[in-house]
Amino acid sequence: MSTLSRRISYALLVVVLPMLTGCTRHSKSEKYYLVAINTAVPYWKSAADGFAAAGAEYGVTVDTRGPAGLNPQAEVDEFRAMVGRKPAGILVSVANSRLMTPEIDAAIAAGIPVITVDSDAPESKRLYFIGTNNLEAGRLGGRHVAARLNGKGNVVFFTNPGQPNLDERLKGYQDIFAGFPGIKTVEVFDIKADPGSALDQAMVYLLRTGTAKIDAFICLDSRSGFNVAQAFKRRSATDRLLIAMDIDSDTLALVGDGTIDATISQKPYTMAYLGLKALDDIHHYPVKPLGGDYGFDPYSPFPAFIDTGVALVDRTNVDPILRRQAAANK
Repeated sequence: MSTLSRRISYALLVVVLPMLTGCTRHSKSEKYYLVAINTAVPYWKSAADGFAAAGAEYGVTVDTRGPAGLNPQAEVDEFRAMVGRKPAGILVSVANSRLMTPEIDAAIAAGIPVITVDSDAPESKRLYFIGTNNLEAGRLGGRHVAARLNGKGNVVFFTNPGQPNLDERLKGYQDIFAGFPGIKTVEVFDIKADPGSALDQAMVYLLRTGTAKIDAFICLDSRSGFNVAQAFKRRSATDRLLIAMDIDSDTLALVGDGTIDATISQKPYTMAYLGLKALDDIHHYPVKPLGGDYGFDPYSPFPAFIDTGVALVDRTNVDPILRRQAAANK
């Protein structure tokens, strides 16, 4: 073989070999799990779609697991079971950080990469968090409520106390309301993992009149907004403000007809889509030690947080989102 021929052959190898190895990097034997807080709600179905889309692109095996209802201990049990399968990586949204932290730490100690999405456990050894800046989500909603109430009124919240992402949203609202002495938080109602209880309590709140009248109803989870809206419809309540969370089709329809004044949009699809790709990269290019203190390391290979963004959706911008959802569901 001539010198020229050898050079041409070498150049082809340099170009083609990385392409070939790139094509064979992934395998169906690589298994990744998304452990969700509540697989029954549309929010987590959207996340599962993003997880599946990234898995299909890479040609790896993915599965979304978790309780069909808010049950922190059941989520911990599911996470522990997935760790036992020794997967290539796990995404998890944390319903209760106290319960989940030791499980995450055990997974990391076993060499399984764990990234939190949607709801974090920052005290754990998870590699990093992908999701909403929930404090800013609350502040965004708080600024909108303050403007709509002209800085004065009684408000109530519907939430699951102790769930990290919801607690952060509540704090965000309270940060804003601290600057408006005329806005009073009357109650933070614990729905006890049952968004349907929000309907019954909203009916009670709607009976209050005079100085006890509730002016704004703020829902911090993804399903209470729909249920509170049903109470509004039953009472023909048109003089109160209802703020929801997330953009499932039911919520958006109620924004469109004006029952819900606004909702705060997140990107669960994006969280899980990016999360799978991040786990895959860590699996193929391992970082050692996996359980390093990367949160305080200025030379860390990982970010502390990837913010997937929030937006306020009301009647002025709901139609394009509805059209996008309809196109995605065809």
